[in-house]
Amino acid sequence: MTKPESSRRAARAAGTAADAPGAPAGSAAARAGTPLLPPRPNPGRPTWAIALDCAVVAAVLLVSVLSFGPAYGGVGYLVAGLGGIVLGIVIGLAGWRMRWNLVIVAAVTIVVYLVFGGPLAAPTTTVLGIIPTLDTFRTLVLGVVFSWKDVLTLVTPLGGFESVLIVPFLTSLLAAVLATSFALRLKRSAWALLPMVALFITAIAFGTREGAFPVAQGLAFVGIALAWAAWRRQEARAEASSATTLAGSASVADPQTAAKLRRTRLATAAGLVVAALGLGFATGGLLVPAAAREVLRDQIEPPLDLHDYASPLVGFRSYVRDKVDDSLFTVKGLPDGARIRLATLDTYDGTVYNVAGDGSTGSGSFVRVSPDIANDVEGDPATLEVGITGLTGVWLPDTGYLDGLTFDGERATQLEGALHYNRATGVALDTAGIGEGDSYTIDTVLPPSFNDEQLSSRKVSDIGMPKASGVPDVVSSLASEYAGDAETPIQQVRNIANGLSQDGFFSHGLEGEAVSRAGHGAERIASLLDAEQMVGDDEQYAVAMALMVRSLGMPARVVMGFYPDQYEGADAVQDFTGDELHAWVEVPFDGAGWITFDPTPPEDQIPLEEAPKPKSDPKAQVLQPPPPPQEPAELPPDIRTEDTAQEEVQEEGFDFLPVLLVGGGVLGLLIIVFGPLLVIVLVKLARRRRRRQAPRPADRVSGGWDEIVDRAGDLGTRVPAGATRRDNALVLAGAYPSVPVVEVARRADGSVFGPGDPTPDEIEQYWTEVDLVVRNMAKSASWWKRFAARWSLGSFFHRGRRGSSERRGAKTARDAGTAGSSDSTTRGDR
Repeated sequence: MTKPESSRRAARAAGTAADAPGAPAGSAAARAGTPLLPPRPNPGRPTWAIALDCAVVAAVLLVSVLSFGPAYGGVGYLVAGLGGIVLGIVIGLAGWRMRWNLVIVAAVTIVVYLVFGGPLAAPTTTVLGIIPTLDTFRTLVLGVVFSWKDVLTLVTPLGGFESVLIVPFLTSLLAAVLATSFALRLKRSAWALLPMVALFITAIAFGTREGAFPVAQGLAFVGIALAWAAWRRQEARAEASSATTLAGSASVADPQTAAKLRRTRLATAAGLVVAALGLGFATGGLLVPAAAREVLRDQIEPPLDLHDYASPLVGFRSYVRDKVDDSLFTVKGLPDGARIRLATLDTYDGTVYNVAGDGSTGSGSFVRVSPDIANDVEGDPATLEVGITGLTGVWLPDTGYLDGLTFDGERATQLEGALHYNRATGVALDTAGIGEGDSYTIDTVLPPSFNDEQLSSRKVSDIGMPKASGVPDVVSSLASEYAGDAETPIQQVRNIANGLSQDGFFSHGLEGEAVSRAGHGAERIASLLDAEQMVGDDEQYAVAMALMVRSLGMPARVVMGFYPDQYEGADAVQDFTGDELHAWVEVPFDGAGWITFDPTPPEDQIPLEEAPKPKSDPKAQVLQPPPPPQEPAELPPDIRTEDTAQEEVQEEGFDFLPVLLVGGGVLGLLIIVFGPLLVIVLVKLARRRRRRQAPRPADRVSGGWDEIVDRAGDLGTRVPAGATRRDNALVLAGAYPSVPVVEVARRADGSVFGPGDPTPDEIEQYWTEVDLVVRNMAKSASWWKRFAARWSLGSFFHRGRRGSSERRGAKTARDAGTAGSSDSTTRGDR
């Protein structure tokens, strides 16, 4: 054996030993690097080191999950996040130990998400809180896409909403799987910090401006992460040094010197960690103000469009006329003096007093809420049980400012999912609509009450309200007259309320009562205030007073709701009918909130009898000239009210819009699903037509053979690139022995390399044989292969430049040929 050969064998033996399992980090395998998936487990690291990695991942991710706390409230988010962390670490550890590749790890993660996601992220959809149902899987699948939007658009705290727990569970699961896999598989373990940082940022972005423990969280996250990264770096250096020493490429260092060097490195790393923590505390906790924290929910606007719902004040007269004795709802636990609010209205357009529809401020800022509602109003707590008996619509009877609202009954889940609340006004509505049989319990806070003496030193709060339009001129003039010489805002507002109540008369306009038209448009309010006798009910007087107060530069709003003539006590069940529906005015005062005013006259203050008409004194009839023509009279706005007998306009003809929408949706779905398949078929047909109609006859024959090769490739049989037709034909003949592929290949060579060009009849006959070969190949394959081959795109990517280079070489050889004998020889060779 020669010396070079023995040296090569020794080198190969050394390389084999270096690549063996458990080889030190400085070996050839370590220097070459290992792929992420699948890895070779490193049995050289002790078990305690692996456990420490997992513990660090769990600790850092748990610190990140705590940032969800202010947005979610309670402990549900913590259970979901901690469950995702534990399951993710188990998946990452199992994948590292069992050498799972990326596909297997992803598949296991999906299965774990679907199996454990029900109890941890959607417990209300499971049986007994554990067993998942079809609704559980639907919630988990849809939640991957839609839960992120819900987290940003719903009002905090979010813990009571279905599916929102998917966000902390899913993000924690994915971050734990990636962080554990990176820490155990990658040579540079610091990559494990990336998913940790991603979860930390995600929790902050989907949280609120108020952090849980921002300074403590930042210090804990940075401290643990940096300490672990420094330890892993030191461990990697130690392994590399040990491997170098064992390989004999370096001398063994003095033990005392090595220990001193390790202590120096550890001290330096500890100093860097302390310095980083101090810098983070100074810059993050002291220099940066809390208001600078930006979260995604600040950029999201509530999706509720209040223009879809009519003002409840429009139906005021219908309740007091048609449902005067009908039970609308019952309330148990109503304190004495408390009023049941149905809606708060703060915008006027000359036709109707309504809820602000822009959703920016005031009565229009409704957002979805969970049964747990955040409330910072101080006052007396109360719990009311409300049962709906005859009331319908979207507006929920409530009182005070809510701490929580829990539905009962069969529609509880549906109603909870559509619950909206306005923190500024305390009004709740449900877009699913309430009806007979629905019930709910509210926990509320009733603000303290104030008398006029206490309010005399307080100013009216400067609250921005939508600008009123279409207000009659008589409103401002009468407001100034009623306000008089009052020096304080409370005296001005009280004078307006007392003036309307004392000078006006009460009437609903029902049978046996004085004439009183419904509505509160500009014409109705003007006629009320201009009349010698003001006649109306709560609807007109409340609107008139609110407009008069606002004409003096003070904010005011109209509230529609209920209060009984006599309170029966908090333990009694109070029944409310249409006769107990009222409207009043509220004005805000500094430090006291919205104060209630009742401008409506007492119900027993009825209009005076009209003066008797003078007896007629007939005169001799004299023929009078015709009156001069007059200009058309200006009609007031068409104000449609509930008590005005108006014939509903019946729509004629069939409404095709729903049909078109449904048909368009189905057509769009079919295009999305089957459109790509249709495109593939059309592209293949165009390719076949291009080959069959090629300008040169030889290219048409070559295109026929290319069609056979491509169809075989789609069926799963690919031929080597660069080979001749006959070589490829032998490969295809082995896969399809009953198909005469070799004969078709010979005919193609004869047509391409033979003297002259093939005739159109020869080309047509050749393509007939090509179609026969293609059909026979398809018949010999299974139905699944035939189905997959029809939509396969493999022939567009795997054929490469084989066909084009072959045709170019063949044509060059044919053009360069000199005699028929040479051509014949070429045919035989091919």
